[in-house]
Amino acid sequence: MRKLTNQEISKVKELSNHSIPFTLVEPTKTALKKSIIDAIAPVRTFFTEQNIHNYDLQNKGPDYKVIIEDTFILTKNKKIKSKTSLYRPKTKKGDPRIWFKELPKYSNANDIFAITYLDSCIYLFNITQLDILEILKGESSPIKKLAKSFLDNSNNIADELLEKLREIVKAGAIKAIRTGDTAVGHAIESALGIEQNSDKKPDYKGIELKSSRAKNTTRKNLFAQVSDWGKSKLKSSEEILNNFGYHRGSDFKLYCTVSSKVVNSQGLSLKINLEEDLLIEYSNNPKIGEFAVWTLTNLKSRLLEKHNETFWINAESELIDGIEHFNLKKVLYTKKPDSYIFQLLLEQGEISIDHLIKKDKNGKVIEKGPLFKISKKGFTVLFPEPIEYSLN
Repeated sequence: MRKLTNQEISKVKELSNHSIPFTLVEPTKTALKKSIIDAIAPVRTFFTEQNIHNYDLQNKGPDYKVIIEDTFILTKNKKIKSKTSLYRPKTKKGDPRIWFKELPKYSNANDIFAITYLDSCIYLFNITQLDILEILKGESSPIKKLAKSFLDNSNNIADELLEKLREIVKAGAIKAIRTGDTAVGHAIESALGIEQNSDKKPDYKGIELKSSRAKNTTRKNLFAQVSDWGKSKLKSSEEILNNFGYHRGSDFKLYCTVSSKVVNSQGLSLKINLEEDLLIEYSNNPKIGEFAVWTLTNLKSRLLEKHNETFWINAESELIDGIEHFNLKKVLYTKKPDSYIFQLLLEQGEISIDHLIKKDKNGKVIEKGPLFKISKKGFTVLFPEPIEYSLN
């Protein structure tokens, strides 16, 4: 897909500000002529996450084409009936395709369309041609009504979660079910009835839960993300450990913070290459140099996926009969982090990464990171206008 214009970027941000989940497509001249659009990775991911369609499970050929009748093209004043076609042709790779009936009537070549999904219906609209900012300020437009539905749904879920946390507080202190930094988070999720898993998606109906002890006022954890091994010089966490690790008791480990501000005691630091869209970790050892990379676009997507809405829960710890318990005190509710600001905070060192790699006495390598963490100063910039709720 082509690079967005500044105006289109502003429109995309406005959609995010209105709690509208979406993906983007670009109908090219060829696409409009042949009635096919490539279902690129972000489109496929969106359709899978929204439980609309999974291309990975779809067989090739016209016999396996999937049609979604409840599809609508939205203009400033109209809601036009369309139809979505999802298929994979009988080619070697079976590259995923998508098409929307009536689309050529509302698109020029290389216009950008937003696709969203609500109540089993697909909606799409032309963000290149439409004045999204003006439309969302109005009242009667189909797009405005759709935005209001998303916002109402988001607020309802947040209110529901807030009420559940207050009910937990009324029942008294929560008993820890494990030790360490993650104990408070696991205890709260258990009390909410959330099963433990390794899913990268938000914890409660689209809302991410981040919990910490009241005394923990340092950096906050955003997400964990290993580097792109295919693009990196070192191809695994074990290789990184072997190059920079140290011995502690029976463990061989690499526990350290890496940022763009300073070179740490292991000789490691971060830098950004905007031209190639990369975050790069490098060593001051010239024999190693740049050894791990992340695509900035992927990191921004990870941030928006994880923290579209977040409850940052603060809890006080106390010992009862020698066992740690937690009293929930307050919630900081944040929405829609600015992905451009995320990049700037990486450059300024306000967002850093923590390596948590170790090899135990049996030779097994365990990787709990790298964790992307944000400073207290950076938090207020990345998450503007947070709302604080007392749980008492």
